[in-house]
Amino acid sequence: MKKILITGSNGLLGQKLVEKLLPQNYIIVATSKGKDRLNISHPNYIYEELDITNFDALKTSIEKHLPDTIINTAAMTNVDACELNPYDCYMQNTKSVEFIVTILQTLQTNHYIPHFIHLSTDFIFDGTKKMLTEEDIPNPLSVYAKSKLEAETIIQKSHLKKWAIVRTILVYGVPKNEGRTNIVLWIKQSLEQNKQISIVTDQFRTPTLVEDLADGCILIAEKEAIGIFNISGQDYMSIYEMACKVADFFHLNRNLIRPSLSKDIQQPAQRPPMTGLDISKAKSMLGYHPHSFEDGLKIVQEQISQKNQHA
Repeated sequence: MKKILITGSNGLLGQKLVEKLLPQNYIIVATSKGKDRLNISHPNYIYEELDITNFDALKTSIEKHLPDTIINTAAMTNVDACELNPYDCYMQNTKSVEFIVTILQTLQTNHYIPHFIHLSTDFIFDGTKKMLTEEDIPNPLSVYAKSKLEAETIIQKSHLKKWAIVRTILVYGVPKNEGRTNIVLWIKQSLEQNKQISIVTDQFRTPTLVEDLADGCILIAEKEAIGIFNISGQDYMSIYEMACKVADFFHLNRNLIRPSLSKDIQQPAQRPPMTGLDISKAKSMLGYHPHSFEDGLKIVQEQISQKNQHA
């Protein structure tokens, strides 16, 4: 039975990966900071508290479990917080990856060849091109973006025999248990509370349903795929358009959404204007097929109502 170690299992993607992988024939080692938010009792499920910036703790955990696959979802993803705390950002997003790569390179033999799958971001680009392929040249604009690109470079220059980098974009969905909010939930909750919100009209993305991202990561793990893969939604839209779609779908007042320009919203970190991801490679090589944004919102709606029923 194959063993998959997931870092950041308390996060939105981490939770979904555990949820999807556990019914399959895998042993899951879930690791994260703090208590286990999923609180699962299952013979093939192990949870361990782990700080990815602690080399010795990482080494102990990886050597103990010798996972066939590591899916690294742990990261500091608040872009503005990264800008204000560059050291923490570097440790969590870059140094931790260097640690994992160093440990895996030491353990790697002819008999043990672990597959390292690392989550990266569209933000490594400067936003001057509409749809980005895996071959496009990165040009990061923020501390966060630089930290993620540095991590990619460490992996690509490593001696690991099996690695994959998953670039994704604006992930949304419903965590099973508490977690940080995401753009779709924030828009929905703000409008439900009759709050006026400023949303940019000059930033364009291909928003990604977290279930689709988890499926993409699992396809890479199952196929033992190697290289860089764009895994995102397929609908390209402005963030303002996205907010209006959320308002309309949930029958909320879209007049509360105030169109703004990036320069008018005071944020510490610079965002790239356009970063749609071209997912042709993932479709052809992995058989990846994401939901439409509309169908993604239906899944969000179903999961929210299920949570409310159990509350």
